[in-house]
Amino acid sequence: MRADLHVHSSASDGTDPPAEVMRRAARAGLDVVALTDHDTVAGHAEARQALPDSLTLLPGMELSCRLGQHSRGVPGGLLGSSPRGQHSLHLLAYLFDPGHPDLAAELSRIRDDRVLRARAMVRRLADLGVGISWDQVAAIAGQAVVGRPHIARAMAAAGAIAAPHEAFTQDWIADGGRAYVGRYALDPVRAIGLVRDAGGVTALAHPRSGPLVSDEEVGRLAAAGLAGLEVFHPDHSDTERAGLLALAHDLDLVATAGSDDHGTLTGHRIGCETMDADAYQALLSRAAALPATMSPPCGKKGR
Repeated sequence: MRADLHVHSSASDGTDPPAEVMRRAARAGLDVVALTDHDTVAGHAEARQALPDSLTLLPGMELSCRLGQHSRGVPGGLLGSSPRGQHSLHLLAYLFDPGHPDLAAELSRIRDDRVLRARAMVRRLADLGVGISWDQVAAIAGQAVVGRPHIARAMAAAGAIAAPHEAFTQDWIADGGRAYVGRYALDPVRAIGLVRDAGGVTALAHPRSGPLVSDEEVGRLAAAGLAGLEVFHPDHSDTERAGLLALAHDLDLVATAGSDDHGTLTGHRIGCETMDADAYQALLSRAAALPATMSPPCGKKGR
């Protein structure tokens, strides 16, 4: 069995509609795919409608968190550059009830602040001489949850950079960059609790890609109920994978795998990292309420 548990669609910052993501997953020979758009499940309905019989859809989401954020009352859009001791962290959440009141309220707040933050970053870019507008960014995002890749695509379209990936530097919109603006995000311990209360299970996304998450921090999250650690990710080196595997073993975490595919932005790499049936079942077994359709290790229904 081959399961890719980290994939994005145009419901957030991927380039392909959810239905196309499902078709690509089937063509890549996957048995299971998790649609994990940022802070939203808006793409799940379309994905289910397009799901081939050979493929199981694991409902998921990539949840925005921030280590070191002590004041939940301060909107992230007012934080400016990341304060000392704070950095972003992403949790992959699976099998939760998206209608759970506390979780739904936090997701709504996160999405609202994403818009405030994106508008502020566009203003900073204008001050730096980059001729893009909020309307251009909004048109690229459409109905999706807005994110920095939408701004990067607008910058490339305007000719400020040659390709979207060039926006993620200290010159532009990388964490701490000249045009970077922080935003509201959850403390990860609270996020783990919210997902657990909603019946779901969490894994730490790409701990060695972007701002590094220390082994001590991973241990604290494991003690709070974290279930998995994304060991197999395209940005992780062989040495990093070996260290993460040992850490997962020591902390009794499931070693998960995901392509972190964003469509054309990442070269349509869906299925490049996968986990097997035993690891997949181990992760599902830690969810509070497992739907019957998710129980087969190679589940061919998944609707």
